[in-house]
Amino acid sequence: MTDTPLQATYPPSIERLLEIMRRLRDPESGCPWDVEQDFSSIAPYTIEEAYEVADAIQRNELEELKDELGDLLFQVVFHAQMAEEQGAFAFADVVAAICEKMERRHPHVFGTFSGIDNADAQTEAWQQYKNRERRQKGAESLMDGVPRGMAELQRALKLQKRAAEVGFDWTEAAPILEKIEEELDELRVEIADDAAAGKHQRLEDELGDLLFACVNLGRRLKVNPGQALRRASQKFERRFRDMEQLAGGQDRMPDMSLEQMEDLWQQVKRTETTS
Repeated sequence: MTDTPLQATYPPSIERLLEIMRRLRDPESGCPWDVEQDFSSIAPYTIEEAYEVADAIQRNELEELKDELGDLLFQVVFHAQMAEEQGAFAFADVVAAICEKMERRHPHVFGTFSGIDNADAQTEAWQQYKNRERRQKGAESLMDGVPRGMAELQRALKLQKRAAEVGFDWTEAAPILEKIEEELDELRVEIADDAAAGKHQRLEDELGDLLFACVNLGRRLKVNPGQALRRASQKFERRFRDMEQLAGGQDRMPDMSLEQMEDLWQQVKRTETTS
């Protein structure tokens, strides 16, 4: 626990939110569902709310973004309340910790340090601060501290960035494309192999290597792979919905052949191209 008092003075709106959380977690009069939750059970909801924030941003729905940010803030309050109940820390400590961290990692803004005059310089300095903090906490590897709960595409990207810090990285896209071709060939071999023993595990390994290489290509091209996949999913969903309409509704789809559905798919694509 830091020296920050458990009961700090907040604006009425924040105090109201904290009081709502305290009442929801009250063992005697609170909500049974909220009372029985713990950090592990709430963590998936926290991740889900973060994705919903990103979705609202992607769709430029600012009114929805306001609501989703509120949901995400409530997750922070929920975790802080559970921690306070255990005597670990409180919401005030969370606020104090992030304030201290932001000031520490921006000495060119809050201190006397100079020499950072663009975003690239700040990114490099930020990474140096984080690396120094990891070592102070006893990190034995650059790989330490990459959260295992991250979305897998984002975690792969994070691991690759860590390795790149010491030069373990390709400097151009061409060799990564060659690596992707190599991984494709290895996957084709496993698909063609009819041996039963361990086949699924080998397929999983080779497909994983292919996906990991694709993430690396995205990083080299400065394209976030998670964002790229999100856009691809949105495009697929939009086209499939249009295809359903052309077919006369989703109930008609099971009666169609793959060739008929492919024809509709191409019609949708042509419409997008000409519109």
